Amino acid sequence: MSENPAPPEPFRVDVHDGMTIEWDVPIQADDGAMLRADVFRPTRPGAYPVLLAYGPYGKGRPFQDSWPTEWHKLVADHPEVLGGSTGRYQVFELPDPEKWVPDGYVCVRVDSRGAGRSPGILDPFSERETQDLYECIEWAARQPWSNGRVGLSGISYFAMNQWRVAAAPPPHLSAICVWEGAADWYRDITHHGGILSTFIDFWYGALICGSQYGLGEKGGRNPHTGQLVCGDETLTDQQLAENRVDLRKVARQHPLLDDHHRRRTADLSKATVPLLSAGNWGGLGLHLRGNTRGFELAAFRGKWLTMHNEHHLPLFYAQYGLDLQKRFFGHYLKGEETGWTAQPRVHLLTRHEDGSTSERTGADWPLPDTAWTPLHLDANNASLCPEPVPDAGSTSYTGKEGRINFTYRCPDDMEIAGPVAAKLFIESSTADADLFLVLRAFRPDGTEIVFEGANDHHVPISQGWLRASHRALDTAQSRPHLPVHRHDHAEPLTPGIVYELDVEIWPTSLHLAAGHTLALDVQAHDYIHPGAVDHVRPDLAIPFTGSGPFLHHDPADRPDDTHQGTVTLHTGAQHPSQLLLPVLSA
Repeated sequence: MSENPAPPEPFRVDVHDGMTIEWDVPIQADDGAMLRADVFRPTRPGAYPVLLAYGPYGKGRPFQDSWPTEWHKLVADHPEVLGGSTGRYQVFELPDPEKWVPDGYVCVRVDSRGAGRSPGILDPFSERETQDLYECIEWAARQPWSNGRVGLSGISYFAMNQWRVAAAPPPHLSAICVWEGAADWYRDITHHGGILSTFIDFWYGALICGSQYGLGEKGGRNPHTGQLVCGDETLTDQQLAENRVDLRKVARQHPLLDDHHRRRTADLSKATVPLLSAGNWGGLGLHLRGNTRGFELAAFRGKWLTMHNEHHLPLFYAQYGLDLQKRFFGHYLKGEETGWTAQPRVHLLTRHEDGSTSERTGADWPLPDTAWTPLHLDANNASLCPEPVPDAGSTSYTGKEGRINFTYRCPDDMEIAGPVAAKLFIESSTADADLFLVLRAFRPDGTEIVFEGANDHHVPISQGWLRASHRALDTAQSRPHLPVHRHDHAEPLTPGIVYELDVEIWPTSLHLAAGHTLALDVQAHDYIHPGAVDHVRPDLAIPFTGSGPFLHHDPADRPDDTHQGTVTLHTGAQHPSQLLLPVLSA
């Protein structure tokens, strides 16, 4: 009988900057596929906890090369990012090994199947990917340099897949840090309120052009090893197309929440490992809802929610995020006394109009002391009223550029923090209507208060969406402040009939001083900030003008015959349209 062949070796092992670095380590999956990982570990012998990440952006591509604009802004705004680090090993959306290895951690980066240096079919967030991540976690736990405790850390993609693997947790998965990570494939990512988000086109196009396995020289080279970032093969365009699932096409083939979407969404009632969910108030259109809703649904033994501001990336790398993560992982992966047991279950950095923040803490989300406060829409004077509106009224808009607006001038200082909801009574001249709700705020001089969001510099206070034919609620999950829609069937409208619609508006926070104005826009199109068109970045494939890349303008999804009609909103005692706000006490 022949002996089993020796396992493949790493491409190279270096000792640099106080670390032992194993480049391109092979990890064999259960179906024989060979995934590739880079391992950064302490040089001194020992068994250490592991921080692992699995994703498609190319482990050998330095942050400053792949996203130079974001990199330069990061180090300019937060110079501490380079404190104690050369920055040479920074990779987009992943922990910096030079910040973690000296503290006794091993950092493992795995190229996902079909991306970077891992061959195979590229099928993001599929069941196969989740199984691969499961096996990578168990592989890391078995290594001689591992203490058997594995944590997951990373932003965005590297956070989203944590929800999925935690729902069927590997034995050695000990903690997860979901930093700005969507959780629901349908509601958070592909269909907001049932309306197709064309972000899937923007993101997947960039991914397959820049990171798919087989790009050859087009994918660039790892400056540390000289290896091709996207594998040693150069495949033809046809071969590349055959080696990926076209998520852009698939999203359009599944307009309803069916098994395709369910397979890419974790059942968080089965997730039991400790969780730190770190969300961004400005993450409208992708990650924000996942962090808050994921925290609510998760059945973890210990779970914490933090909410921050700023752009998508900085605070993960800045001292704020580094300290937060080290206290969390030090507690769960090392068993250290880091003070984590005193961490508030919910910690919110709530926003002021000048970009500063205040702290709010609580035992749950939404905060238990929230005063759910309705503002009633009055179509007779376009206002939001604290008291119910007795007189009937109606107001309309027509076409895909239509908009109506309601305002409330704050008589006193007011702070809101939490999920928002609207109940609207509408009729349409066509069989359907897409509602885009925008929560806005204005200073006494009339200038709009916008924030630097996760992906756009001119983000409104919040947004919500609903396709009227998707109005059916999941009554088991819905609450007055959080309508959850089933999205498993469409119910066309009959012109002339008034329908009651409950619209989810994504969570927000804001301190509003007396004399400021809160506004609700109900419109037929994505939000555009008037000043944003003057600040469009030339390096982006599409302009970011207030809604980032999270747009809803696919003509096949929104045909003119059903979305160019007249929408009428009714208010008054018989049609009590209202906005429900999460008001906090002073």
